[in-house]
Amino acid sequence: DVVGILCLISVVAALDFKYHHTEELEAYLKGVHAAYPSLTHLHSIGRSVEGREDLWVLVLGRFPTHHKIGIPEFKYVANMHGDETVGREILLHLIDFLVTSYRRDPVITQLLNNTRIHIMPTMNPDGFEATKVPDCYYTRGRYNKNGEDLNRNFPDAFDSNSANIQPETQAVMNWIKNETFVLSANLHGGALVASYTFDNGNSVTGSSKGYSRSPDDDVFIHLAKTYSFNHASMYKGTGCDNRQTFPEGITNGYSWYQLEGGMQDYNYVWGQCFEITLELSCCKYPPEDQLEKFWRDNKAALIEYIKQVHLGVKGQVTDKNGNPVPNAIVEAKGRPHICPYRTNEQGEYFLLLLPGTYVINATVPGFRSMLKTVEVPDNTGNFSAVRQDFSFSEVSVRPKAASCPKIPLYQELERVLSAAAKPTLHLLVLMTILVGMLQ
Repeated sequence: DVVGILCLISVVAALDFKYHHTEELEAYLKGVHAAYPSLTHLHSIGRSVEGREDLWVLVLGRFPTHHKIGIPEFKYVANMHGDETVGREILLHLIDFLVTSYRRDPVITQLLNNTRIHIMPTMNPDGFEATKVPDCYYTRGRYNKNGEDLNRNFPDAFDSNSANIQPETQAVMNWIKNETFVLSANLHGGALVASYTFDNGNSVTGSSKGYSRSPDDDVFIHLAKTYSFNHASMYKGTGCDNRQTFPEGITNGYSWYQLEGGMQDYNYVWGQCFEITLELSCCKYPPEDQLEKFWRDNKAALIEYIKQVHLGVKGQVTDKNGNPVPNAIVEAKGRPHICPYRTNEQGEYFLLLLPGTYVINATVPGFRSMLKTVEVPDNTGNFSAVRQDFSFSEVSVRPKAASCPKIPLYQELERVLSAAAKPTLHLLVLMTILVGMLQ
């Protein structure tokens, strides 16, 4: 029915700058999907504590319903603190911009043809609805219905997190496990800065010097700067008051303040996904008449950041018959992850790396490693990371799924290293454990 379709399109076109409550947000996402069924896929990844509210994700791309080999997965998550509201609204406007620009704007068309983009406007719908009186600083709506802070609720790589895992957190953990996410950002409010991993730390990551460094620190700095320098003012680093400034609009999470159970560290350690935290407004829940300016200030940065999913190198690991090898370890030499990065079911890997020369090490457990030197250009403008495949002619078995334990891995590593520093008969055993953890 043509009239019905035109009505739907006009509904989509009429997205205004105001706060959209649960029913309106759901109706908007359903309207977009109905108007652009071949470009979008709408699904719920779970429910909030209240049980009535779905955690909606709209997926956009040329193949929205499923993963395609060679096309990286990207995600934006907003409103995990229910009273931090700007991200929730600008993600709706980002959706609107993407669907209406497809086939009209060559850059957006290429971006959607070569990237699968997942957008979750709210991770904490109950908290948003509980925020009855908007406030710039703090309300109880920050927490979920059980009074838990969702950004302190994930397994932690440094400390045993005793918090009970909430339904919203578990839904996101399952989502991360079921997709091959490569790059992500979560959107917050209360400051103006791009913050990056690690949020927690110990002596292994150099936290004694007030900075907790990941093996991919250079990439994280680049990602944070990509956002801040494409934002209208974040790069100025002026902060929200006179006490706090952020040079170039970025900060290492730990340097700002230590945080246990955060989502960005969980993504990086257990999800093989690089995530940064974007603080987008000094005021957590600003008046509606400011939303249009927030969209204008963030629009270019949101798009440029998505393009970074095409940094680095990607490829497939196959056996002698050309079949994909899942669970092979593929990492760049010199930057081992505490929980080794492994290929997915299709034998694929994605490694975000800045332009340069790298040795990529592919290992199928029980077989000899394969090393390849790769020249990584800046391919973000071409919307495809450089491709490097590995074929193991002697392999004809599927390695077993290797899940990474949820114990605080860096705590274990710190123990191993401090014990290894004392000369004892157990040194060889300890070093064997360490090598096993880093492989």
